[in-house]
Amino acid sequence: MTLSIHDLAVARGGVPVLSAVSFSVAPGEALILRGPNGAGKTTLLRTIAGLQKPLSGVIDGAEETIAYAGHADGLKAMLSVTENLQFWAQVFGRTDIDLALNAYQLGPLESRLAGTLSAGQKRRLGLARLMVTGRPIWVLDEPTVSLDADAVAMFAAAVTAHLGAGGMALIATHIDLGLNAKTFDISPYRATADTRSGASDEAFL
Repeated sequence: MTLSIHDLAVARGGVPVLSAVSFSVAPGEALILRGPNGAGKTTLLRTIAGLQKPLSGVIDGAEETIAYAGHADGLKAMLSVTENLQFWAQVFGRTDIDLALNAYQLGPLESRLAGTLSAGQKRRLGLARLMVTGRPIWVLDEPTVSLDADAVAMFAAAVTAHLGAGGMALIATHIDLGLNAKTFDISPYRATADTRSGASDEAFL
C-alpha cells in the first residue's frame, strides 16, 4: 500500500491555494513538506486526511489508513493521560497504550488530568495518540510545536520506529528532525489567479 497524490488542487476559504500537486509515500518512507507560512501546507494535509474535499485530483491509499495530528492536541481536559489514550485506542478498536506511554515518557503523568499538563506535556500526549490508532499513515502538521529538544527526540524516535515497522509519515515542519526522509517543497504548486473557482472548503478546524 502506497499513499499516492495525483494532480491535486486544494482551496482555503473558497480560494485555490495549491494545484497540480503530485507525490507518493511508500511503506517505510517519510516525506517532509516544506514551504513558507501560508503557502498551503495545512490545507494540503487536511485534504489528504479527508477533513476537507479537494477541488480536483486523486488521493489513493488514504481511506481508513490515516491518523492525523494537527495544531490541536485532541485531548479531553477532564480525563487523565491514561484515560485519554484509552479513549483514542477504543475509537480505533484497540486496547494497548503501554508503547505510547513509554515512547513519550508519560508514565509518571498517567494519572494527571490532561487539563493540568504543561503545553509540552499536552503535545507529547497528543502525539502519543498516533501510536494507539494502528493506522499505517501518520499525517502531521508542525508536530514539534511546544516541544523541547528531549521531546523532539522522542517524537523522532517514535516516527523512526513507525517507519521501521512499515508505516509511513507525511510531515509539515520547519525543523530538522534527523529523519532519513525525502522533502517536497510546495512553493512551485501555488495556485495562480486564473485557477480560482467558486468551490469552497470545509470548516477550518
